[in-house]
Amino acid sequence: MRLRHSYSTLRANERERRQFPPGSGGGLPAREQASGVTTDRRQRLLIGVGAATRFASGILMGTALAVYVGRQGSAFAVSMVLTAYFLGMMVFSPVWGALADVTGRRRAVMVVSGALATLAVLPLTVTEGVWGPIGTRGLYAVFASGFAPVMLTIVSVHGGETGRGKSVGFFNSTRAVGFAGGQLTVGALLGLLAPQELYLVIAGVSLVSTLAVAFVADPTPNPDREPSLSEIRTEVKERLFPAAGERDHLTTNGLGWLYVALALRNMTVLGVMSLMAPYLVEHVGVSEFVMGALLAINPAGQAVFMVLFGRLADSVGRKPLVTVGMAGSGLYAVVAGLATAPDALLARMAIAGIGFVIIAAAFSAMTTGAIAFIGDVAPAERESELMGLRSTAKGVGGVLGPPIFGAVATVASYETAFLGGSVLAFAAAGLVGIRLVESNSGPSRATAADD
Repeated sequence: MRLRHSYSTLRANERERRQFPPGSGGGLPAREQASGVTTDRRQRLLIGVGAATRFASGILMGTALAVYVGRQGSAFAVSMVLTAYFLGMMVFSPVWGALADVTGRRRAVMVVSGALATLAVLPLTVTEGVWGPIGTRGLYAVFASGFAPVMLTIVSVHGGETGRGKSVGFFNSTRAVGFAGGQLTVGALLGLLAPQELYLVIAGVSLVSTLAVAFVADPTPNPDREPSLSEIRTEVKERLFPAAGERDHLTTNGLGWLYVALALRNMTVLGVMSLMAPYLVEHVGVSEFVMGALLAINPAGQAVFMVLFGRLADSVGRKPLVTVGMAGSGLYAVVAGLATAPDALLARMAIAGIGFVIIAAAFSAMTTGAIAFIGDVAPAERESELMGLRSTAKGVGGVLGPPIFGAVATVASYETAFLGGSVLAFAAAGLVGIRLVESNSGPSRATAADD
């Protein structure tokens, strides 16, 4: 029997969830509703700690490996640290998402993937050379990629029909706090700890995330029976490789075009980011300390902008935020390319800093709008899967963007790579502006835009 036959119960649960979103009380007695307020706060804390520590461990690991690999290998090897991560994310995010949807055990999927990600850090304590650590980074991404698509589904449901954007904004804000904290502390830890000691710290931070998500409540609907292993394997395979007549969920409100645009936009931004550290030091002319401070502007800004745009997503809609965010990503590449134009160092630093503020705002708008959009249009039984496809689209940009930008910068210049590559992000903005249909319009919001 096909597993999808059990999804009539899922849809009934989804209707009930939308009628009584989390935090609404759902007709419960006043005392139970009051207790729910405390529970909501506890859940927000657990989600926030889980997100901050998961992404902090990732940025600590990535930055540390870039430094260690750079001491022994070429610039190309350094770029492969980022590419290995996004390759693992691209391939395995939808796998974890589909597995969570099919089994209904989303919290268990996060715990298992998080525990395996923690264990995947440990080989770094005995691995030497260049390509061994890069391979370990890719292995870590295979398991760490299970966090975002599954947690985003839970966060989306926690927000309910009217508060999805706000809930997503809170999650992304805590995620940005983890990024900022990782960027600000990794420099100090590199100077204080030996590599093996730093890797143990990274594993410890990853473990904290795993322990936090183990206590996160999962309000998402579940299948009405336990699928067998063969059913899980068959259903996951069919979801990842849908037949020609079973792809309607990718056309709702132009969803498929959003994935294409995310890949194009990420080619621009991740291509720029992969070259930003040497660009700031060697071409803009700042010290390594100032470089770290400038790089931290982006995640620190996201911690503020995510909350702001999370509220806007529920009032102005999803599509405007996605469109503006992708256009802003192109503007960031342009500003970055102009950072070497002035002669004065302070002016160059100011332009670079403005660029990081722009990308913080642009990324926050685009991410909040895109996640809320997917939460709006995704069928209840496929939401984690479609969140995982978002990570896959980002991963495509992360795999293709850095080597392309690196090649252009090698044969021409950094400025040429940044200015020319901005066209991809502007094209992405035009694509979603034309093809996406606003999803935040009530119960009848989901319409087929690509028929």
